[in-house]
Amino acid sequence: MLNNILEQVGIDNYIYLCILLFCVGAIGILYRRSTIVMLMSVELMLASANMLLAVFSVYHQDTSGQVFVIFSLAVAAAEVAVGLAILVAIYRNIGTIDIDELKNLKG
Repeated sequence: MLNNILEQVGIDNYIYLCILLFCVGAIGILYRRSTIVMLMSVELMLASANMLLAVFSVYHQDTSGQVFVIFSLAVAAAEVAVGLAILVAIYRNIGTIDIDELKNLKG
């Protein structure tokens, strides 16, 4: 079924979509000052890389790439949980999570 969808849409369009999502995530990291938005941008970049890996896995008819994507998504979920926990702890101690204010921290 996925191979049929891949043939209809074309692998080029999936590659372009992954590149676009990755660039949107990179722009979010570069131009936003909120750490939560930056964390979401990193996750968007990771999701685009996972999608590209899954597309190439389907294209080459090898399931090992899809298995790797599942493990990568599990690691990404743990990364988000730890990142949000750190941001909550910083907000409780400092009162802000603005990246410009966090640059002034020493330690």
